[in-house]
Amino acid sequence: MLISMVRCADSGSDTDSSSSAVISAVSTEKQGAAYIEDDESEPTILHLAAQSENHSTLVAAVKAAELENSLVNQGPLMVFAPTNEAFDALPAGVVDDLLKQVNKDKLANILKYHVTPGNYSKEFLKKFQKLGQANNQDVQIRVEGDDVYVGDALIVASIPASNGIVHIVDKVILPPDQ
Repeated sequence: MLISMVRCADSGSDTDSSSSAVISAVSTEKQGAAYIEDDESEPTILHLAAQSENHSTLVAAVKAAELENSLVNQGPLMVFAPTNEAFDALPAGVVDDLLKQVNKDKLANILKYHVTPGNYSKEFLKKFQKLGQANNQDVQIRVEGDDVYVGDALIVASIPASNGIVHIVDKVILPPDQ
């Protein structure tokens, strides 16, 4: 079900070759609870993202920031998950630069700005004006008809996970100081 929902949001856009080179250069060492798999449990937020071909840049970023275990152990969490297309819309070179080890803290701050404690449906989010994010900053919620925006990112789909919910968004949400 995840893949069919995620593919609906796919525009067929692939990451450019320089982003792919950096993504493939991210450490492939697999340690911790993030890499424990079984056939019986409902997938975690990280496992859902890893199964989605539309979220390979997000997964690479999570790995580069060394946040994998946070997305499987804690909960409930809401993750606003930008698609590969959302990362591609950033200015040229930004993703490549963020994935460098020297920018790990900056990348972690941006990724934590996409995470909120709780497990709220898109409908329930309409009751909020702002959310406190995992990086200790607030993000604004805006409702336009049936559409819900987190920052400037539109929630295009929502998928439950064993430790929360993944809200797929069409833009990377940058903290105010970024």
